[in-house]
Amino acid sequence: MKILKLIILVLLINLTFGCNPDLESINYDEINPAIFPASEADVEALVVAAYYPLRGSWWDGIHTTSENGIMFINDSSTEILQGLFGVQQLATLHSYSPINAEVTRYYDRFYNRISSNTLSIDRLEKSSVNDIIKKRGIAELKCARAFLSYELFDMYGPIVVAPLEVLQNPLVETPLARLEYDEMVSFIENDLLDAAEDLPSPDEAAYGRFSQGFARMLLIRLYLHEKRWVDVEEQANAIMAMNYYELADDYVDMFSIESQADNKEVIFAVPADYAGTSENQWQMMVLPSNYPERGGWATIQSSWKFYDSFEANDVRKTNLIAEFVGTDGVTYNRSNPSNIMQLGPIPLKIAADASRNTALTTVDIILYRYADVILSKAEAIANKNGAPNQEAIDLINEIRERANLNPILLSDYSDIDSFNTMILLERSHEYWCENGQYRADLIRHGKFSEHNIDINGSLSQTAPYKNLYPFSLDRISEGKGVFLQNPGYN
Repeated sequence: MKILKLIILVLLINLTFGCNPDLESINYDEINPAIFPASEADVEALVVAAYYPLRGSWWDGIHTTSENGIMFINDSSTEILQGLFGVQQLATLHSYSPINAEVTRYYDRFYNRISSNTLSIDRLEKSSVNDIIKKRGIAELKCARAFLSYELFDMYGPIVVAPLEVLQNPLVETPLARLEYDEMVSFIENDLLDAAEDLPSPDEAAYGRFSQGFARMLLIRLYLHEKRWVDVEEQANAIMAMNYYELADDYVDMFSIESQADNKEVIFAVPADYAGTSENQWQMMVLPSNYPERGGWATIQSSWKFYDSFEANDVRKTNLIAEFVGTDGVTYNRSNPSNIMQLGPIPLKIAADASRNTALTTVDIILYRYADVILSKAEAIANKNGAPNQEAIDLINEIRERANLNPILLSDYSDIDSFNTMILLERSHEYWCENGQYRADLIRHGKFSEHNIDINGSLSQTAPYKNLYPFSLDRISEGKGVFLQNPGYN
C-alpha cells in the first residue's frame, strides 16, 4: 500500500465538500445522466462521494471515533467499553428504544447513501467513459454500497434498499418495505462478489481505497454473520492466496503514526488528517483532562472485567491504561479511580500521540486487519466440522504468539463449545475498539445478553430482541404501514 494518503482524494473531497462558503456541495442526484459522467475526473468525483460517509467525521462519518461512530456504540454494548451518560449508558445497559436518536441515527443518517450509490452505478453503467475506468469505478461504488449496507444490516437487520426505478422518480411518493432477510444477504453478497472481481489487488490499491482483499474481508464478515462456515473458509483462503497480507511484528506499535505506512496487516483503514475531511479523536474521547501526554474529555472507559480477562503477559492490553500519574501528581488506578477509572481502565488503544497540537490525531482509523482473516478461518474450520482440529489451533496460535502468549493445545479445547468460548475471548482481546466487531461476535454465538447481564447485573435491560437496534419513529411513520419496526420495540 502506498504511503501517500491519497492527496488527490483529499483535494477532491475538500473541493466537493469543503467549508469554503464560495463552494457549493455537488448533489449528484440532480445531475443530468446524459452528460455526467463524461470523463475520468467525473468518475473519480462519483467514487470519492461514495467514500465520503465512510470516513471519520463527528457529524456525518459513520466511522468517527466519537460517540457518533459505530465502533463506540457497538463496543459500548459489550464489556469492552462502559459509560455513564448519553449513548454510552444506553448501549452499556441495553436500554435503547425507538425514541433514542443516539441509537437510531445511524440508519436515519446513512441509509440514503445506499440510494446515492445505486444512482451513481446506473449513471456510470450508461456512460461512455473508458471501459477500464468504468469497471473500476462500478466496483468501488458496489463495494461502498455493500459496506454501508452490511454495517446497517448488522445493526438493524434488513433495511430498505430502494429500487432504481423508484429513485428515478423522486416526485412519486412510494413507501417501501424492508427487504426480506434472504434478499438483504443476497444484495450485499452479490455486490461484494462483483466488486472482488474488478477491484485492484492489494499491492495495486491506493491506501484508503478498496481492494479485492477488502471486498473478500467483508464477505467473511457477512458469512460469519450467517454462520456459512464453508464460505468463510473459502474467502479466507482466497485472501491468503494473494500472498500479500501478513501479521505486523509489533501489535502495540501498529496503532501509532510511525508504523502505519506500508503495514501489510491492514486490509482497510480510514486515513486521518488535520484538513477536516477525516479525523481521529479517540484520545480526546478516552483520556482524562489531567493525562500527562495531553488530556481529553474522558467520556468512556473500559471495564475491569474486560481488563481482568487478559492473561498477564498479553501485549494487547498495553494500552488499556490501568494506572497513570496525572498532571496533578496523583496516581490514579483501580484503588484510587476518582471519576476517571471507576468503571475500568482507559481504553486508549492507539498511541497517546504527545506531539499532536490539537484534540485530534493523525493516527489512521484501522477497520480491518489480516489477523481477522486468520481467526475467522480458525472459527470456520472448527464450526464446519463440529469440533476443532490442529489446523484451527495452529491459526489461533499465530495470533497468540504475536501477543507474547503461550500456545494453546488441542487437547484443552476438544469440544466446540469450549473452543467457541475461547475464540470469542481471543477476538475481544485482538479487536477491542476496532470497528465494534465484538458485538456481532457475541450475537453470533448467542452470548450478547448473557455477557451484558454478567457485567451489569440487575441494571441490565437486555433481552434477546436487543440483538438489533430499533428504528426511529420517523422511519416507521414514513413507511405508512409497510416499513415495520424490529420485534420487541412496538
